[in-house]
Amino acid sequence: MPPGPASVVCPPPVDTEAEIGNDLLDLADDRSRRPRPDWLDQSLCDGIAACTSYPDTTAAQQTVARRHDRRPDDVLVTAGATEAFFLLARARPWQRPVVVHPQLTMPDVALRTAAHVLCRPENGFALDPDSIPTNADLVVISNPTDPTGRLHPAATIRALCRPGRVVVVDESLMDFVPGQPDSLAEHRVTGLLVIRTLTKLWSMPGIRAGYVIGDPALLADLRAQQPPWSVSTPALHAIAATASPEATREAIRQAHRVEQHRRVLVDGLNALGIEVAASNAPFVLARLGSAARIRLHGDGIAVRRVDSVPGLDDTWVRITVPEPAATRHLITALGVHTAWR
Repeated sequence: MPPGPASVVCPPPVDTEAEIGNDLLDLADDRSRRPRPDWLDQSLCDGIAACTSYPDTTAAQQTVARRHDRRPDDVLVTAGATEAFFLLARARPWQRPVVVHPQLTMPDVALRTAAHVLCRPENGFALDPDSIPTNADLVVISNPTDPTGRLHPAATIRALCRPGRVVVVDESLMDFVPGQPDSLAEHRVTGLLVIRTLTKLWSMPGIRAGYVIGDPALLADLRAQQPPWSVSTPALHAIAATASPEATREAIRQAHRVEQHRRVLVDGLNALGIEVAASNAPFVLARLGSAARIRLHGDGIAVRRVDSVPGLDDTWVRITVPEPAATRHLITALGVHTAWR
């Protein structure tokens, strides 16, 4: 379908932490609930000890490059995915940027105005490459997508690449996909960038650590916009540590655990007749009805509102995959309120 208006201004992302409160079962925050590994906490401590010197990105850049079988100049370390989006927005004078929705609105906030292409629930939120305007010079898509959980095939996203266009894939949640078969981080394609972050799997939003990988000519444009020493020394130590073989093994274990627990959640929701979008993320998008989030809040359960996301409304909520005991608590609460739907 054609994009929305030529200029679409999205609200900033919802502050999930402000909505949760201290006494609620938190099924709104999509960060990992697992304790950080000792080796990761040690890397942060080592980074603090090394803070007497200005940050040096060399080791982190090289470690990330080895992980993804890339050259060091194919990598730019950043202060999380957010900095990457703002560097991207300033890197070139984009004329026809497009953001594929539903996805969280940080790319829109960074770009300020962009056309929208909507993936529809009746099609399982699948992306149709033909829906992207042929004259788009920048296309931003997340994979897996937040908040739908949709995992787009790598071949579908690669089909968006063409001369004169930059394609940016936010893979902040790709670590939750066992084996990561649809990651584009190791694809050498002109005009392609992939964004990664430590925030989700490693539960470190306050550290602000991530990286961009891809076309070195594009990365040079982003690097030219980046302030000196924007990534702190503790963040650089964490980036290097989480790109190690040991970290890869731990990520695979966590991904399989989330996959198993997600199956329990989806089965429970399906048993209640609730519509659930297919997900490869640490959450699911469920259509509970417009009163569901407030009623669940009254039952001591917080889920994520998504009505600020283009293409969704207040009948949908995002539910983080919890441990099975918490899933049973949620399903019991939902079963009491079947009249919502």
